Amino acid sequence: MTTQVPQLHVAIGGYDPVAYFANQTLLGDPLYSVDHDGQTYYFVSEQNKTSFRSDPEKFAPLYGGYCATAASEGKLFGVDPTNYKITEDGRLALFYRGAGGDTLPQWNENEAERRQDADRNWSEGTLTFGE
Repeated sequence: MTTQVPQLHVAIGGYDPVAYFANQTLLGDPLYSVDHDGQTYYFVSEQNKTSFRSDPEKFAPLYGGYCATAASEGKLFGVDPTNYKITEDGRLALFYRGAGGDTLPQWNENEAERRQDADRNWSEGTLTFGE
C-alpha cells in the first residue's frame, strides 16, 4: 500500500510576510508556520505567526504571491521575494526582478490602474502562466 503525502507549498520562498510590514525581508523558520489558502507561511517568531493568524488577509501577499505587475497584464509570473511594495491600502505586493528586468517600476508608474486590472483578473480567474 502506498501512502499519498500532501505536497508542501511554501509561500514567498519561505520569507516571513509579517516582516515586510516592518520594512524587512527575512526568511522565516519552519518551526513557526501557518497553513493558509493552500500555502504554508514561515515566520521569524511566534509573535509574527500570531499576528498573521489574527489577520491573514492583511499579511498574505496579493495575487497568491505572484508578480503584481504581471497579474495586471493577465499573467501569473514568479517573483523575487526581496522585491516588494506595501500598497497604498496596506497590502503586500511582490514583483519579478531578474534577467528580464524589474517590474516594480512599471507598477509604480500607474499603481491605481494596475491594481484595478490585477484585482479584476485575479477575481475573474483569467490569469495564465507567463513565459
